[in-house]
Formats: sequence, C-alpha cells, structure tokens
Amino acid sequence: MPIDRRRFIGASLAAGAAAVAPRVLARPQRLPAAPAPGPALAPVPAAAARPPLLEEALAALDTHSHRLVQRDRIGLVDFAAHSREPRFHLVDVAGGRIERTWLVAHGSGSDPAATGMLQRFSNLPGSNASSRGAYLTANTYYGKHGRSQRMIGLDPDNDHALDRAIVIHGAPYVDPALIDAQGRIGRSQGCFAVELSEIAEVMERLGEGRMIYAGKAA
Repeated sequence: MPIDRRRFIGASLAAGAAAVAPRVLARPQRLPAAPAPGPALAPVPAAAARPPLLEEALAALDTHSHRLVQRDRIGLVDFAAHSREPRFHLVDVAGGRIERTWLVAHGSGSDPAATGMLQRFSNLPGSNASSRGAYLTANTYYGKHGRSQRMIGLDPDNDHALDRAIVIHGAPYVDPALIDAQGRIGRSQGCFAVELSEIAEVMERLGEGRMIYAGKAA
C-alpha cells in the first residue's frame, strides 16, 4: 500500500514535538537574584523610648480621663533632672515615646539656694514653688509674659494652680546661654516657663484639653 507523503511528514513532526515538549516543560525557571540585605537598624534604647514618670502619668491619664478632651499626647515634666537639662517632654501616648523636649524652669520656692535642682514641691499660695501632679491645659491669653496658657490643677497637690496663676509662658531667664554662663537656667514663681523662642510650639503641640504631669522620678 503506498504511503501518503504528506501524512508521513505530519506524523513525524508530531512525534518529534512530543519528544521535545517534556524536556522544555521540565527545564527549571531562573529566578531573579534576591536583593542584598540592608544594614540592620539599631534598636531604640529603652530609656529613651519610655521616659521616667511615664507609668505615673498614664495612671493619672486614666484617673482624669473624664476631664480631658485629648488623650493622644501628654506633657511630662521630670523635676528630678537639673534645670540645665531638657526635662519637659511631649510624649506620644500610644507609643510611649518622646516626640519633643524643652527646657523648663521650676519655682524659686522649690529651690531657694538656686542650685538648679528642685528641692521641694508646694501648693500653697505665695510659696513661689512648683507643684506636683496632673494639670489640664486651659485657654491661652496675653499677659505680662506675652502669650501664655492657663492650667487647672487636677490633684490635691496642685488644685490651687488656677488661683496661684500657675501657667505656661516664655521667659528670657530660660535660655541655653545662661547654662553656659552659670550652669543653670533661671527660676519662675512656680510657672512652667520655657524659652521665648519655643513657647509658640509648646502651646501649639499641647493645645487645650490635654494633660501635663509633673513629678520627680525616684
């Protein structure tokens, strides 16, 4: 029987393709090389991540939550530090981390010898001393120190703050140049005095209705 030439050639090509196909499908695919690992990030030191007094402050935040409009950040003042050190911290509550830090004065009645270290707290009118405890930031106004912000004392240790006119304000005696000259900044009459160049940012970041907690870490 004669062989159809066209059918023979077609059958031969199909058989050849079938023999090659498995080898093509089985060939491993070349993947792109993985990128080289970057440098490891240094961990944030625990001391910098969670400032002293934070646990006390967070407990106060819960205690006074019904008085606070904003709970996302708080002011934290650690009067255990010398006045030449930035000790007024703005803390992100969710992360427990310091966002910003400023110099802040303590009262002359808390440091009669002008050592730069707070010796005692007082809530008494006329004491010119700093008071410990939780404060609520209130309205801003313009007074003898320029733009200032009133504070309401929320604890028995500072509940005379409004009557004593304990406020946040800028002052020329809170200046890094004074640290170079005398080893400390000046003292207030119990107010939270900060640098004149920083007062606008302090009040903007704190706003009205947030908590400031002042104390002295052990």
